Amino acid sequence: MSYPGYPPSGYPAFPGYPPTGQESVYPAAGQYPYPTVPGGFPPMGGGAYPAAPPIGGFPGAAGYPAPGGYPPAPGGYPGAPQPGGMPAYPAGTQGSGFGAPSNGSSFGYPQPPSQSYGGGGPAQIPAGYPGGPTPTPVPSQPAAMVQSIQGTIRPAPNFDAGRDAEVLRKAMKGFGTDEQAIIDVVSNRSNSQRQQIKAAFKTMYGKDLIKDLKSELSGNMEELILALFMPGTYYDAWSLRHAMKGAGTQESVLIEILCTRTNQEIREIVHCYKAEFGRDIEQDIRADTSGHFERLLVSMCQGNRDENQTVDFQKAQQDAQRLYQAGEGKLGTDESCFNMVLATRSFPQLKATVEAYSQIGNRDLLSSIGREFSGNVERGLKAIVQCALNRPAFFAERLHHAMKGAGTDDSTLVRIIVTRSEIDLVQIKQLFTQMYQKTLGTMISSDTSGDYRRLLLAIVGQ
Repeated sequence: MSYPGYPPSGYPAFPGYPPTGQESVYPAAGQYPYPTVPGGFPPMGGGAYPAAPPIGGFPGAAGYPAPGGYPPAPGGYPGAPQPGGMPAYPAGTQGSGFGAPSNGSSFGYPQPPSQSYGGGGPAQIPAGYPGGPTPTPVPSQPAAMVQSIQGTIRPAPNFDAGRDAEVLRKAMKGFGTDEQAIIDVVSNRSNSQRQQIKAAFKTMYGKDLIKDLKSELSGNMEELILALFMPGTYYDAWSLRHAMKGAGTQESVLIEILCTRTNQEIREIVHCYKAEFGRDIEQDIRADTSGHFERLLVSMCQGNRDENQTVDFQKAQQDAQRLYQAGEGKLGTDESCFNMVLATRSFPQLKATVEAYSQIGNRDLLSSIGREFSGNVERGLKAIVQCALNRPAFFAERLHHAMKGAGTDDSTLVRIIVTRSEIDLVQIKQLFTQMYQKTLGTMISSDTSGDYRRLLLAIVGQ
């Protein structure tokens, strides 16, 4: 399989929620009583992912920007000053070996071009691997080298927070609400700019913008608007809290957030969770989950994954052999071995491990996980592997699952569209079209309606 890895990045530090004197910027705890909508997790079939490409490299892909490597560990979304910063990675074309399945039961992930890890060395298996000589590791990319973001929302030029606050006030004043004016503002401003609009609104009118919006909106439109006005780290922490609050647990939300974020992002989420809700996220995880799934999530919320972007192919082969012997190569399963490798190795390193595993075990790692595990721990482990291979494809799959069949999982739809809008929604859209032979905008249009649909399509860029 030839999938891009994913660069670690992170949020700017939020020392407190809210900081002293900036109460209008960060929402107060419990301010957003969203309806709890349980989210489903897409079924992970055993053999749904193609095997690694032959020795010699990865097939190229037309129409996608060439990746330049991986940025340093502490960065991601939202980046300073606006959210965003974790560049998305290119995906392959249908000609690269993916598209609609022949049996209609599953699909393959795209196969993008060879990915540079660090200073330009391609992350492809060297000649003779795994039986050949040990390759020389590629040096890490300098901290100054950062790729452009691939979000559908970018900071508005000539931004004026006071002018936008005035537009929103006018849209909500008097009889009725001008929803289109609200849509035009929020869908064309970055998250950082929306925080400035909130502060300007309170300064100019002595009123809380969020409370005014809540009084004018309802249902899914309200949830989407409020999500857009939450700082990114707070929104992740809020989503985790509500996934574990009350009866039942939305395990798919825990997997989606904790298994896909970078170290810096996770550490800031943990800090925000404690500051905002007065609770320890690890204790809440232990109280709401159990067994190997609990251990996996506890590992994830430490935010201690190796983020050295150098790929060590010899270690990848050793890890692949270790995973095979812990699962397919023995009676029973050594779950702790899978947890150790998948929770500690960098995403580029895991990608190389997946490629090595397919040669050792004659089966791809995702299929082996499906054979050795079940339930939430299976879905969590697969999410980590999928993010190492192609993170935008993972989110494209989640979006499709949220809208397919009868009914729509609106909370999952809103959460992914909002959290990825300044990071990799461009790539998610491209992969969605290739994987399901329809555009993301088309599926949103058929599953939603009214102002909610118009705002979603404005964010997606349709």
